[in-house]
Amino acid sequence: MTQTATPPVPPAERPSLRAPLRTPSFRNLWTAQSFSLLGDGFSTVAFAWITLTLTHSSLALGVVLACQAVPRALLTLLGGALSDRVSARHLMVFSSLLRCALMAGVAATGFTHLLDLWMLFAAAACFGAVDAFFQPARSSVLPSVVEPEQLEPANALLSVGSRIASVLGPAVGGIVVAATDPSTAFAVDSCCFALVALFAGRATRRITAPAARTGADTAGESLGSRIRAGLVYVFSDPRIRAMVAIDTAVTFCYAGPFTVGFASLAKFRFHGGATSLGLLDGALAAGAIVGALLGGATRRHLRVGLLISALTGWLGAGMLALGILGNLAGAVGVVLLMGLGIGFQGVFGVSWIQRNIRGEILGRVISVDMVAGYVAAPVSLVLCGALAKSHPGAMFAATAAVLIVTGAATLCSKPVVTMA
Repeated sequence: MTQTATPPVPPAERPSLRAPLRTPSFRNLWTAQSFSLLGDGFSTVAFAWITLTLTHSSLALGVVLACQAVPRALLTLLGGALSDRVSARHLMVFSSLLRCALMAGVAATGFTHLLDLWMLFAAAACFGAVDAFFQPARSSVLPSVVEPEQLEPANALLSVGSRIASVLGPAVGGIVVAATDPSTAFAVDSCCFALVALFAGRATRRITAPAARTGADTAGESLGSRIRAGLVYVFSDPRIRAMVAIDTAVTFCYAGPFTVGFASLAKFRFHGGATSLGLLDGALAAGAIVGALLGGATRRHLRVGLLISALTGWLGAGMLALGILGNLAGAVGVVLLMGLGIGFQGVFGVSWIQRNIRGEILGRVISVDMVAGYVAAPVSLVLCGALAKSHPGAMFAATAAVLIVTGAATLCSKPVVTMA
């Protein structure tokens, strides 16, 4: 395979955490991403509440959420291929305008009392389908906005913004629904996506020399051929395979143990109810934010291969500790440290991909990583849901085993260990 890596920037030349903020295009991208995640949070609450209001059925709610998740998973590879074929920025703008129109339509239908359940199913499916094109574009556009040496601090700032927006979105959405009605939340959601389109359109591309072709892409290819080329590219490179494996294992860790597992610990072991659950979730978010900031502020060059492998061991040890700890304070401390590792490693992992994969195939690489996570999440939720109440220790031990085995396997690959 043709090597496309850019030589690492010497530590003394690594920019500060605030350096990307001096670039107007990055500030616009940061704002666009934050509003997008804020809108996603609004839509989650609004879809859930209006479905339960119409049907009083948790089954109907599950179907609505599935209608959104399934098209997103099925079309993400197509979204990645398209983001490599056209401007990722233009794809962000177009998909945001579609989401804006979709949410405005749902709001208008709700205000006129014409909204029916089948409309919610259709709207959720359309939202998920459009989101499948936005997400790969959002993740692949950064290298065209900032200089290569600014990727780590830029990704750190984007990570912090996304985590804050992901918390504020559902919270503010819940307040809007409680104070008004779900239709108002959909209207506000529409405004959020309009702002996404506005700011994404202002995230102009920096002027660079044309990138060399990687040999993985050919002009005039069909989208199906481009998707196949992306899959071959990912699975033929042990370094990228390792990245996808680690990200999938971390998603597995997030989906089940950090949702079902936390709820089970809060209710059945710590007997603190929603307060205990809030502390665990808050510790995870706080740790990830601090970890991302530390990663973005680090000016030393780190070996990414060893770092991503170490993360699985770090998380595996944390899972084992959660399986045996009997007090809430200890669990909160462990979760805080786990979040710290996730946030820190995430900055370097995604930056390595953005720096080493040329733009004409970057969207497809990222989309493969996303689809692997989409598959891992429901599997983790089902397995952890089956074990959480009766065998919580086994649930955390099994998750730890998945993480540790994944990390050990990546360490057996010399190309991974030497990743820089």
